[in-house]
Parts: sequence; C-alpha cells; structure tokens
Amino acid sequence: MPIANRAVYSRHMASRLIAGIVVLAGIAAIAVVSLRGDATSEPVDTAAPAAVSESAGADAAADAATSEVVEAPTTTVQIETPDNYGPRKDLVNLDGWLNTEANSIDDFNGKVLVVEMWTFGCFNCKNRIPHNQELYASHSRDDFEIIGVHAPEFSHEAEIPNIIDAVDRLGVTWPVALDTEKTNFRGWQDGGRRFWPRTYVIDQNGDVRYDHIGEGRYQELADTVQFLVDNPPATTS
Repeated sequence: MPIANRAVYSRHMASRLIAGIVVLAGIAAIAVVSLRGDATSEPVDTAAPAAVSESAGADAAADAATSEVVEAPTTTVQIETPDNYGPRKDLVNLDGWLNTEANSIDDFNGKVLVVEMWTFGCFNCKNRIPHNQELYASHSRDDFEIIGVHAPEFSHEAEIPNIIDAVDRLGVTWPVALDTEKTNFRGWQDGGRRFWPRTYVIDQNGDVRYDHIGEGRYQELADTVQFLVDNPPATTS
C-alpha cells in the first residue's frame, strides 16, 4: 500500500477507534447513572419512608397526647364499665374476724370491696398477696377494703393460732373472715367446682362486678377497683 494511502487508512482507523471509545464511555456513564438511581430508590421507597413514618407516627402520637392533656386533662384511657353479676352473698357462720373490729360484711357497705377466697397453705393464694398489698396501699380505707375469706384446705389450716401466725408472717393486713367450715367458700361458689384463690370485686351497692379464679389479671383487678371508686353506681333504694 502506498505511503499516502497508509496515512489515510491510519487516520480513518484512529477516528473509528476514538468514536468507539466515546460510545463505550457513554454506555458506561448510562449504566453508572442507572445503578446509582436503583440504589437511591430502594432506601427512598422502602427503608427511608418506614423510618420516617415511625418517627412521624411517634410525633403524631406525642402531639395527640399533648393535645389531650391541654384540651381535656381528665380524658385518659377508660376501661369499659364492669359487668354486673348481681348481689353478693352474705358471709355467715364465721368463726370470727382478724385485723378488724367488724362483725359482718355489712359493716363495709358503701365501699368497693375485694373479697378473696384463700387459705394460707395455698401456693397460688400466697402469690396474690404482694399484688393485694400494692392495691391495698393505693386506696383509702374510706373508699376501699379487702376481705380475705380464709377457708382451710387441710386440717392444720383450720387452727386459728396457725392462721394468726400465717397472716402476720405473710403480711396480710386487711380484714380476714374465718370461714373454718368453708360455708361461705362453698356458698359463694355454688355453681360446681370451687377454687383457691377466687377473687371478687363488690361495688358500693353490694353487687358483684368482677370474678376471677386463680392468679393473674392483676391490672384488670386494679382497673376495676379504680373505675368503681371513681364512678360509684347510682344508689339503689
């Protein structure tokens, strides 16, 4: 090939090479932009909005709580009105009372009462005592009282000196009705099986508003008592 032709061919090849490089560079740039766009869109579309919505939700909740406090300080979360299961039974044929001068459950009329069937040797009964202590300390005796109806499961739990010792040892400071023959334990639970412990809440009119067998549901118990203290039922004639 003549020298002149070789020069023209070299320039032509160089131009094509440069053009190819430019095209490849453009494709690479487009690919990079595309990749960057996908990486940004994922946190924006998923992670970022989730984090923002949580934060926004928390702020909104805080604002809502603040507005409630400002506009209506007394409007807090309310529990539903407790069901009414009808009049309580009496406590009869007792062997006496501990921790009180009372002679009858009627001496506590007009107060919210927790009446609990228990015996000092019962493991589940003993587990309830700290929660009852906390509840007892949180209310005035003018509004609220606990009555522990001690109904023995075994013969040694029927001995009054043993009951007195257990009441002192376990920190039971509320009135205790001595149901040695289990007359009331059976009478209040006359629908079949009978349980230690069993816990009732009685309102100011003497109606049963809560009934629970065993341990647990302590907050529900506390909420029921508080509701009845704050919202006494209309007096019945």
